[in-house]
Amino acid sequence: MISFFEASLKQLSIHHTGNKLVEEYYKLSDAPLKIEDELLGNLLMQYFLKPFEKINEVYRFFHPNDNLQLNEVFHFAHEIFENNVLFHEDSQQLAKYLYDVANHPKIKSGELYVAYFEKVQIEGEQLDVLGIFKSETKDTYLKVFPELDGFNMSYEQEAISINKLDKGCLIFNVDKEEGYKVVVLDQSKSSNDSAVYWKDEFLKLKIRNDSYNQTNNVLGVYKNFVTQKLDDDYEISKADKIDLLNRSMKYFKEKETFDIEEFGNEVIGNAEGIESFKNYKKNYEEEFESPIADHFEIAESAVKKQARAYKSVLKLDKNFHIYIHGNKDMIEKGYDDDKSMNFYKVYFREEE
Repeated sequence: MISFFEASLKQLSIHHTGNKLVEEYYKLSDAPLKIEDELLGNLLMQYFLKPFEKINEVYRFFHPNDNLQLNEVFHFAHEIFENNVLFHEDSQQLAKYLYDVANHPKIKSGELYVAYFEKVQIEGEQLDVLGIFKSETKDTYLKVFPELDGFNMSYEQEAISINKLDKGCLIFNVDKEEGYKVVVLDQSKSSNDSAVYWKDEFLKLKIRNDSYNQTNNVLGVYKNFVTQKLDDDYEISKADKIDLLNRSMKYFKEKETFDIEEFGNEVIGNAEGIESFKNYKKNYEEEFESPIADHFEIAESAVKKQARAYKSVLKLDKNFHIYIHGNKDMIEKGYDDDKSMNFYKVYFREEE
């Protein structure tokens, strides 16, 4: 979705931000970095842009008061796009603002990079881009080099791997009135306040409500409905759950558009279950303020992403895994009184 084969890095400013709750401070550079080494420039392009190649979700800036100008990052991005002379000054303001919103003791200090790119492509359009990145993880690297008749070794501590961008966002200079097109990356694994501050507190982003997001959300909501909600309302076997998931994935892979009535009839096939799913979807929309249309074009890339999360494996104690890909009528569940154990009977025509 995002490519940078014609892109170029025009400006780069580097600052350091700490955590005020643990008495760390920020340090601002006085001027942008001059990149005169072509190899260094290429390495920076890889470090900053390559992690975004496989990202499909597009976000928008927003503010809870519905006034985009109150979103600080939007404000500074807009200034830079309108007047590039302000690039370094606004990069300093972004560093100070990031420092202000780091209100959790576990937020790590690190370098903040603000970069200006030209000709980065998204959705088939080449645009100027403002990139904001933060490096938090440092590594130690060994270097082996020839010396006399053999080799010697040195090391570099507190170095940054160009393959490990911790946090970043790309702001594309398009759709300003709607909050620009923004893609975001955050490698934090946890879901506590120290992890969500980048997207929620610093950037203040909301997902763009396009076909990719609609497809992704419906598949995610349906998966949770089958794996969690159905247990509350019905007695349903794991094999039947897997069958429901397989049927939904088949629907999304074969259809070009989603229609909730058609989906309910073809996949769920039970009036009570269909109504239960519709209510579950409605509750999701209200809780997360993320409406999902009853009819939309299916995004193939979102289907591929969700397919990796759909499990079709029936795990039986620690002895057997049964992969169910098709007709659930070919598997039967029973109970053996003599062994006092459950069993599955599987029908097939030939071994492969």
